[in-house]
Amino acid sequence: MEKKITDRIDLWSNPPYDEQTTQEVRTLLEASMFEELEDRFYRSLEFGTGGLRGKIGAGTNRMNIYTVGLATQALAAYLNERPPEGDGVVISYDSRHMSDDFSKECASILAANGIKVYLFEQLMPTPICSYAIRHLGACAGIMITASHNPPEYNGYKVFWNDGGQIVPPVDRELVARVSSLSDISLIKKTDYVSALSKGMIVLVGGEVISSYKHELSAARVYCSPAPSPLRIVYTPLHGTGITVIPDILRDAGYVNLLLVDEQSTPDGNFPTVKYPNPEEADALEMAVALAEKCDADILLATDPDADRVGVGVRHNGKYLLLNGNQAGTLLLYFVLSNLKEQKKLTPESTIIKTIVTTEMQRLIAQSFGCQTVDVLTGFKWIADKMLAFDSSGENKFVFGGEESYGYLPVNFVRDKDAVSASLFFCDMADQLKRSGRTMYDLLEELYVKYGKFTDFMHYVVLEGAAGMQKIELIMKRFRENPPQTIAARKVSSVKDFKLQVITAADGAKKFGGFPLSDVLQYTLENGTCFTIRPSGTEPKIKFYISAYTAPGTNDSANAQSGEREITSIKNDINRILKEITG
Repeated sequence: MEKKITDRIDLWSNPPYDEQTTQEVRTLLEASMFEELEDRFYRSLEFGTGGLRGKIGAGTNRMNIYTVGLATQALAAYLNERPPEGDGVVISYDSRHMSDDFSKECASILAANGIKVYLFEQLMPTPICSYAIRHLGACAGIMITASHNPPEYNGYKVFWNDGGQIVPPVDRELVARVSSLSDISLIKKTDYVSALSKGMIVLVGGEVISSYKHELSAARVYCSPAPSPLRIVYTPLHGTGITVIPDILRDAGYVNLLLVDEQSTPDGNFPTVKYPNPEEADALEMAVALAEKCDADILLATDPDADRVGVGVRHNGKYLLLNGNQAGTLLLYFVLSNLKEQKKLTPESTIIKTIVTTEMQRLIAQSFGCQTVDVLTGFKWIADKMLAFDSSGENKFVFGGEESYGYLPVNFVRDKDAVSASLFFCDMADQLKRSGRTMYDLLEELYVKYGKFTDFMHYVVLEGAAGMQKIELIMKRFRENPPQTIAARKVSSVKDFKLQVITAADGAKKFGGFPLSDVLQYTLENGTCFTIRPSGTEPKIKFYISAYTAPGTNDSANAQSGEREITSIKNDINRILKEITG
């Protein structure tokens, strides 16, 4: 191992690191687990543009009280030197291991630096944290969560005073400040109980939730006559959704609500699933089984911090799980059609979607006379546009979403919100049921009207230092030596969001409107598109593929053509990846 790694191992094996930490490192040394040690210490856990995320454990490349503490000390110093509008920092946390400990550690450090803290007295969803920042007039927020990652992970998200995750220039400045800190003696920390008694740490909860519920009730575009006959199955997948979603649904008149009991207790082990991710069909098996047993109309599943929601619907006696593009498109159509009926749409009405979210949403927005704004992948960019709308007044936000099961049908939260989305999905299902239709019936109607978009996300997991190098190599190859054909179709253009150049048959042209990002987007001669980007939160490289067939028919041959196109592209991508990485 390199000397810098062995030096770090030696440092973490002795005081002032606590006994549990030093013993953990020494145990790995005694067991000669050098590969594990190298992974833990070859770098400092990167504070990215959204914060920290990594495996829990001792080491510079792990989530622990020291890496979290240094990040919080850097944030505190930044807030004291360049304070934004607002007072205090909101802290919330999910059901993961160490989440409660990390939240109190953050609170104690901020308080020691003279910064007031609003700490949720129990685990709470990410969207409620975002809401609380604006509601309490705070200057920032911290959410302790690793979203839908496996149990061994945790994370640390930073929000600004608008309720959205940090964006340039704040993110770059904060990243630089965190990177400059490595000595744990620089961490200022006060006694948690003492800070509580002095009012530097204030516990919040009930009043914030009541206010959120009130605003959500006022924002609904359809209210079912209560009680609703809709039968609903819900699972929080051992996460924070259980704290608010069942109450909100019942208060809205959805009395036929069944919970997946085995998954309703918050548990950082996530014992009933491999991954607590509603994007994975395996995670919804228990919900589907309960839905079949009770003949439910709709099933909902939220991830541990309840910012993503998966949806399943009964159709012709079977339960079909919608992908993120399908569910988001249905929710968009539901919102716009009801707002149109209520004469609440204006020429300023605008939807915001990411560049990898289905283009079907643009067509729908156009048909309702609404504008569409594209942003980079990541909900922070949607929140950033919402802030710009607030400032200019030239656009009116009506809906935001991304293909990875994140939706925002309200404007008083500035992150993806599975809480409000869950209620809106139930409202949609109820409205359709009263007309004798299902959400899948509506989806097929939309395919006939707007055309069939077949969307698929393919990813490859590449962990550790070697994995990072392979991801860099893949991006280099696709950027510098792009394929001329994919799936036997000619590549008509390549859009490079890092160089901000689009290359086509007539040459290369500059484009703007986006921050620089390591993303490549290929368009084939028939309009099919695929996008490549390294994940910012997981050791993955992702390929988003979207095939389109024209509207006017929904026969089986037309429906299957998109699937065949997707499969051909995926096979070609895998072939190229094998050539690159061996």
